[in-house]
Amino acid sequence: MEKLEIPVLDLRPEMDELWDELNEAIQGVLRSGQFIMGPNVKAFEEEVAQYLGVKHAVGLNSGTDALVIALRALGIGPGDEVITTPFTFFATAEAVSLVGATPVFVDIDPANFNLDVNSIEAAISTRTKVILPVHLYGCPADMGPILEVAADHGLKVLEDAAQAFGAEYQGRKAGAMGIAGCFSFFPSKNLGACGDGGLLVTNDPNIAELASALRIHGSRHKYCNEMVGYNSRLDELQAAILRVKLKYVDVWNDLRRQAARVYQDGLGVCRNIVTPAMCEGHVFHQYTIRVKGNRRGKVREALEADGIDSMVYYPHALHQLPVYSSAQVNLPEAERAVSEALSLPIWPSIERPKQLTVIRCVVEALAE
Repeated sequence: MEKLEIPVLDLRPEMDELWDELNEAIQGVLRSGQFIMGPNVKAFEEEVAQYLGVKHAVGLNSGTDALVIALRALGIGPGDEVITTPFTFFATAEAVSLVGATPVFVDIDPANFNLDVNSIEAAISTRTKVILPVHLYGCPADMGPILEVAADHGLKVLEDAAQAFGAEYQGRKAGAMGIAGCFSFFPSKNLGACGDGGLLVTNDPNIAELASALRIHGSRHKYCNEMVGYNSRLDELQAAILRVKLKYVDVWNDLRRQAARVYQDGLGVCRNIVTPAMCEGHVFHQYTIRVKGNRRGKVREALEADGIDSMVYYPHALHQLPVYSSAQVNLPEAERAVSEALSLPIWPSIERPKQLTVIRCVVEALAE
């Protein structure tokens, strides 16, 4: 297949910008001979904890592992329920299932694709232990009411901030407001590694200690395994790369916001399109519009014909997947989002002429 002229994401400018720094960091690791749990992992954990405003950060192998280990550290298991969103990447619910608990899906807020705070309370049962909001597309969930509901019912809040590194809600970083927060460093993320990586953050020393043991086969001391854990260590090379990139993430997030405003100006008045809210603290991991009137397919075809990539995140709500068919819930806003959401090309250094080409193509497709 011929490569499209405007991809949905282009990581090459980021690599070009940091090439010398990344090379130096990588070669430093290679020359050190320390490849597992070395000084870069420890330094990154300290630096990222300071950046996020938390006391503890535990580097892990992936965002999925971060969710699983966080749930384990919270004591969640068979018989427990975790309230979460059906409109997210599969790993959010998968982690709940992997620890033996049951994900309970509630509908989303159509204004921002995040968990509808007004739907949470009705879903709480005697088995509910955790509320698991997702800061989808880089937009912070409405954490104030979520934390209030959790406090009223004695529940924990675990944040899935995989898509929202650097996002803020009322001056606090996403991932730093609940009992723990989980991040992914998959290469496409706002802070991305050159491979897999993840992070668990918390202000609770007991959770941090347990997570640190779980990532090394359930061992607090070498060869003294206290529980069944995982092999889920953040790689030393990836930690060195992330240390370089962490210094630039705020600048990159500001550039993403600027790119979002260009789209907003060009598409905000377009009929049959709902543009994302330009809320404070949004870091636009994705710029996702709604295409109404069953015309999303037509828009995607027009974009592709002009050499422009786009993505549907996500083609199925989680409760519609075969693995969760037993949930048998009706969540109309999530189901509507599945048919309308369309993510357009965005990355920090996306050129304005490319954005204007995307805007023109979308507007013309909907004018026909």
